Amino acid sequence: MYMAYSNNPNLPRVRMEAVKLVRSGWSTVKVARYTGYSQSAIVKWLKRAPSDRRARVIPTQSSRPEHHPSELKKEVVRAVIEYRKKYIRDAFFIHHLLQRDGIEISLSSVKRVLRRNNLSRFSKWKKWHAYPPRPMPQAPGSLVEIDTIHDGIGYGAMYIYTLLDVCSRWAYASPTLAINTHRSFSFVEKARKTASFSFLTLQSDHGSEFSKWFTQRILERGMSHRHSRIRTPNDNAHLERFNRTIQDECISRIPRSIKAWQREIPEYLRYYNTERPHMGLDMKTPTDIIKTIPSY
Repeated sequence: MYMAYSNNPNLPRVRMEAVKLVRSGWSTVKVARYTGYSQSAIVKWLKRAPSDRRARVIPTQSSRPEHHPSELKKEVVRAVIEYRKKYIRDAFFIHHLLQRDGIEISLSSVKRVLRRNNLSRFSKWKKWHAYPPRPMPQAPGSLVEIDTIHDGIGYGAMYIYTLLDVCSRWAYASPTLAINTHRSFSFVEKARKTASFSFLTLQSDHGSEFSKWFTQRILERGMSHRHSRIRTPNDNAHLERFNRTIQDECISRIPRSIKAWQREIPEYLRYYNTERPHMGLDMKTPTDIIKTIPSY
C-alpha cells in the first residue's frame, strides 16, 4: 500500500504517533480529526506500521513506480546476459546476435542491461573528459599534440613519446621502455626545455599515460590539457603523420634497441626540424616558421 510522497522530515514520526493513538483505543475517525489527516490515510498507516510497539517512525516510501509500461521482458534481459557471458563481446556484437536470432531490442537497451548487471566494460572510476574548443594554431605553442608509438608487445615492447607543434610542425621524440603518467610529464618537461617557445595547450588521446595525474601536473605548469574526441584520430592528424614519418625515415632504418634509438632519434629530430622541407609549410622547415611567426 503506497501513499503520497512527502519530504516532511517529521511525517514518519507523526504517522507512528497516530498509529499508537489508534492502538490505545481511539477510533480512526477521531485520530484523523485530531491529526488533520484523512481517515483513509490513518488506515493505511495502520497497515504499514511495524508490529514492534517500540518503533518510533513509519518511514516514507519512494514514489518511484516499480515497473515501467515499456520495460523489457524478463526473457529478453536474460538473453542479453546469457549472450554476454557466452561470447564475452561488447554491446554492439551482442545486439547484432540478438537481432540475428529474432530478438527485438535496441542497442541502447543492450547497453543499459549490461550496465545494470555489472557486465559492461564501463568503469565507474573512469575520468570523463571534457572537450573544450580546439584552439587555433596561430602561433608556435598554441596547440601541441602528444602521443606514444608502441613497438612490440609484452616484455619486449618499446615505446617512443612523440610531440608536435601544429603551427610550426616542430617535433620532439624520446624512446622509453615503459609509459605512465610520470614518464609522460617528464617527457613534456624535457620538450619544453628544448623548444624555443612556450606550450599553451597540450592535446592527447585517452591513453592511461595521459590520465588525471598527468592533467593535474600540466595545469600546475600553467598549460591546459585537452583530449581528442573518442574514435576521432583526425583530431591528432598532424602528429599521427609525424609518427609515420619518423618510423619510415628513422626507426625502420636502425637496429631495434633502446640504445640505438636514444642515439639516432635526436639526430633525426635535428634534421627534421632544421633541414627537412615540409610540403605543408610551403617547403619551409619548422625552424623557418618559428623564426617567422612570433610565439605567445
